[in-house]
Amino acid sequence: MTVIIEHATPDDLETLVRVQIAAFHSDATYYPGVELGGPPGYDSHDANLEMMQTSDYYKLIVDGQIAGGFNVYDKGEGVYHLGVLYVHPNYHNQGVGSAAMQYIAAAYPAKTWTLDTPGYATRNHRFYEKHGFVKEGERLDDGFLLIEYVRHT
Repeated sequence: MTVIIEHATPDDLETLVRVQIAAFHSDATYYPGVELGGPPGYDSHDANLEMMQTSDYYKLIVDGQIAGGFNVYDKGEGVYHLGVLYVHPNYHNQGVGSAAMQYIAAAYPAKTWTLDTPGYATRNHRFYEKHGFVKEGERLDDGFLLIEYVRHT
């Protein structure tokens, strides 16, 4: 499967939000007891537009369709933060997320990568660990457990 990675534009907002909703709501199916939802702003056009303005926001394209997206924040001094990475459930386990991880590794002169992911999302944990991230800590964000990951290059 070929994954094309391009910068997202405001014209992509409608599709990106729709894909995020499907991706994050699939957690409620995959993890019993997890309520529908996602990270702050996942279902908001305004929040996604702000991400486009404050980070490098990319779309993941498969067969001409937006299959997912991700964004990267430059924290300075060689530190980059992967804000969100999401893939529509129809494209799970097909290498789309791995293509994004390979892209960021090649495209950014990072000394250190950081990210966080929900404590319950064990498939995310395995995915990030497969890509060289190690658990650095945990924190509560509004009562929600997040696992913090880091990768040094």
